Amino acid sequence: MNVTSCEKKDNKTAELSVHVTAEEFDVALEESYKKNRNQIVIPGFRKGKAPRKLIEKMYGPSIFYNDALDMILPAVCSHGVTEENLRTVGYPQILDVNIADDKSVTVKYSVDLYPEATVKDYKGLRAVREPVTVDESAVDGELAAMQLKSARIQTADRPAANGDTVIIDFEGFIDGKPFEGGKAEDFELTLGSKAFIPGFEDQLNGVQAGEERELNLVFPEEYHEEDLAGKPVVFKVKVKEVKEKILPELDDEFAKDVSEFDTLEEYKASIRENLLKERQVSVDRAFEEAVLQKLAESVEADIPESMINSYIDNQLNNMAQQLSRYGMDIGMYFNMLGTNEASFRENMRPGAINQIKISLGLEKIAELENLEPTEEEIEDYYKEIADSYKTDVDTVKSGIDRDSVVYELKMRKASKLVIESAVPEEPKAEEKAEEPKEEKAEGEEAPAPKKTRKTAKAAEETDEKSEPEAKKTTRKKKSAEDAAKDE
Repeated sequence: MNVTSCEKKDNKTAELSVHVTAEEFDVALEESYKKNRNQIVIPGFRKGKAPRKLIEKMYGPSIFYNDALDMILPAVCSHGVTEENLRTVGYPQILDVNIADDKSVTVKYSVDLYPEATVKDYKGLRAVREPVTVDESAVDGELAAMQLKSARIQTADRPAANGDTVIIDFEGFIDGKPFEGGKAEDFELTLGSKAFIPGFEDQLNGVQAGEERELNLVFPEEYHEEDLAGKPVVFKVKVKEVKEKILPELDDEFAKDVSEFDTLEEYKASIRENLLKERQVSVDRAFEEAVLQKLAESVEADIPESMINSYIDNQLNNMAQQLSRYGMDIGMYFNMLGTNEASFRENMRPGAINQIKISLGLEKIAELENLEPTEEEIEDYYKEIADSYKTDVDTVKSGIDRDSVVYELKMRKASKLVIESAVPEEPKAEEKAEEPKEEKAEGEEAPAPKKTRKTAKAAEETDEKSEPEAKKTTRKKKSAEDAAKDE
């Protein structure tokens, strides 16, 4: 086969024509015949034994064409791209297939071209960097949380109040009839936790052990079980016990009980130290993201739709995997948000374009600065992955090809160059009160409780392991090529 034409329509697409000889097409026809002959009935022959020429004579010469074309089209498209030295994204679009009388084939198709980026500025980018400070109220909040966690629970011989736990039997009725999932016994409910529908906990304030109440309520219109949403309901509740939390005194004895420290002041100092470390990480990440956002703004590139769609597809697939851990599919998630996939995808477009621009920018910087990893860095990368997955280096090498490692390390180097050369700016007066917030991925688990000093090392190890494989590039920004996925 040979390329007969290649025309770049714009910066985004190219159209190619590839000629396949009759001999090459005949090889595919023979494969199609062998694959399908057992399904073709010819009188006088057992299934699979009829000659190809006889089948073509009875059913027409085109009987094997479609299957044969399916076999050769991937190779045809790949051949054209390789011969013309094109870097592409997405899948080829077949525009026309012509089979001549001599059974030679001409295939015309289009491909989306990998965008060529230009970067106006990447050194000395200016971005806001928040100060690394911890307010004393944050220390008090951590202390209060540990105090609550260490509280002693005891029976209260008094009416229930907000924050108390009541042990109850209850049953719900709609139109006088019980409904599935509306009954429980010995249920522990903390008043004020908002674990139940609005009004349920409020109407139990003031109850005492042994008391029975009927709660007249209405399920919210947006309730997750559609057959209950918006319906009036009566809950019959019997209170068996009221429990209260007895908080320990915040003193040196408390510090000894919950930490390795002998005094409350030492314990508070360790909390403050850990909060400062967390704040440092948060500020660093926020600054890096702000710098990379500035980089995205300086990148110019014609990004094809297929590249954007592929990036969004990958993000949605990751989201679906995360949601599945909680027994939820992505359709249910869209319903909870009151949206659909089309709208959700549209809302993801700006972020997708932004991330692709960052990756394109980093790729260009690596090229301009001739950034290449050393052999030692490549080996260290393999070891890093092996350590994080508790496996051996050879296993990692068999699963991650060298080109991917080289690419990832180049991206890391480019990212480091951009961030280290950036100029931090102080936040404006009205911005200083705002804490930098880390974005949480959809379906991401809630963060673990804060650690005190005796668990600081374990916390650091956990933080390191929680990073994805390419954690040091942009924690990890998807590469533009990975986003395209289908080059």
